[in-house]
Amino acid sequence: MSLTDPLHPDALRLLPLGGLGEIGLNMMALECRGDILIIDCGLMFPEAYMMGIDLVIPDITPLRERVGDIRGLVLTHGHEDHIGAIPFLLESLGNPPIFGTALTLGLLQNKLEEHHLQERASLNRIAPREEFALGCFRIEPFRAAHSIVDGVGLAIRSPAGLAIHTGDFKLDQTPVDGQPTDLGRLAAYGEEGVLLLMSDSTNVEKAGYTLSELTVGNALAEIIPRCPGKILVATFSSNIHRIQQVADAAVAAGRSILVSGRSMVANIAIARQLGYLKLPDDILLDPGQARDLPPEKLLIITTGSQGEPLSALSRIAMDDHKQIQLEPGDTVILSSKFIPGNEKAISEVINHLYRRGAEVFYEKTSEVHVSGHASQEELKLVLSLTRPRYFVPVHGEYRHLVKHAQLAQTMGIAAQNTLVLENGIPLALSRNGATVEERVETGRVFVDGKGVGDVGVMELRDRSHLAHHGLVVVLLALNQASGRILYGPELFTKGFVPEEESRLYLEEAAQAVSTMLAEHNLEVITDWEELRVEVRKTLRRFFNKTIQRRPLILPMILEL
Repeated sequence: MSLTDPLHPDALRLLPLGGLGEIGLNMMALECRGDILIIDCGLMFPEAYMMGIDLVIPDITPLRERVGDIRGLVLTHGHEDHIGAIPFLLESLGNPPIFGTALTLGLLQNKLEEHHLQERASLNRIAPREEFALGCFRIEPFRAAHSIVDGVGLAIRSPAGLAIHTGDFKLDQTPVDGQPTDLGRLAAYGEEGVLLLMSDSTNVEKAGYTLSELTVGNALAEIIPRCPGKILVATFSSNIHRIQQVADAAVAAGRSILVSGRSMVANIAIARQLGYLKLPDDILLDPGQARDLPPEKLLIITTGSQGEPLSALSRIAMDDHKQIQLEPGDTVILSSKFIPGNEKAISEVINHLYRRGAEVFYEKTSEVHVSGHASQEELKLVLSLTRPRYFVPVHGEYRHLVKHAQLAQTMGIAAQNTLVLENGIPLALSRNGATVEERVETGRVFVDGKGVGDVGVMELRDRSHLAHHGLVVVLLALNQASGRILYGPELFTKGFVPEEESRLYLEEAAQAVSTMLAEHNLEVITDWEELRVEVRKTLRRFFNKTIQRRPLILPMILEL
């Protein structure tokens, strides 16, 4: 991020590092007068092609030489796509002070302890309508209703003017906790004058209004009393409102509760400690007590609503859970959205649940889930209240950003002032105008086990080759001085063709390599990598011509 400003010395610069053009990885850097403020630092779960990858985090390369200018990291709420990358990036960002509401910090603290970073982090609690300063920025959080407790948007005042970041929100007028999005403050900001609005775009394709969370409570109150056996409810462990409504329905139906899943147990404990979740102690069971309870008196709250292979629900569905088994007549409620990319895994889990004899309720068949994001009419109301000079849609795939920009134009914002950005494209704003600057290097960093960033595009390509076409190893020993082949070439395969049944075919492939070697003067070869390339080319042509397969080819050439 450059300090040079062709527009005005007090210009505000935005640099999106994640979350624009994708769902997840939310991270936005703001700069004014040399001070840098970061909003959120989230992760993304791997897409199908990212074989073996556990998590994806933003690439913060543009900030690495500016860590001394980072004044703080402000969090809008505690979802993984907004706080999940912090344990991996905290030290690279220079351990800046972190600001968030009580539950957001509680969830983050648990993550930092898992990574043994709790002593290095400076956590600072903020509250709606309580302004605080970071460098030349003055930040006022305002309440934003969402699918997690304690969400806020941010009003950011700087010498350039007032910028609003909505965070993730919807305009739920009957939220479970009685804390709706603060429309009064949004209207007041509009009266003050808003230079820039950055608004959540996730549900811009949905007309009308997003249903209230109470809709789910009503559906649960209707379903749970008429279930004959035990009930499993799978939802996100961070959705405290949903967990509260499940618990309320269970108590009303005379059922006790068993909590299953590590993150569910941890998040419920944090929410109860902070007073955000109200559960009577006498309704919570341990596994031993649950075994002795009649099925019609038991409700289990668990994780795994996205079909994660190692989650509690997936193991239960496969009848592979040590403590929980399903019987005919039991009920499973998947109280969460089918996240794009997870549909197949979720469908497989549902099929296995039915094989166990359970009845399953899910988003497509019942009102057991509502979105936490604003639909079109809510987005229009926020635009109407704030009346920004400039509008930048955030938090969404590229089509969401474009649709949101078009929606803003129908609300009277000039087309040249609705700016669709992508990750790595800086925007400078001042009272003199707006400039979209040259793209800077950003991207995605892959987390694989304990390795962060050591797996890249090339490794993913190799993994794809292995998964789709298998591996061929070529073993060859040469005497460079004489150019004589001492051993091989011999081929060994994994996942390509059955070695015993295809021995003649592999011998033909080896002969193709021998023919290629005979055409080269091996005595004068100095670059063995060049020879490995020739071996790969020869076998690639042979396999493509004969069986049209493209295995990963690994030549191992020994110099003797």
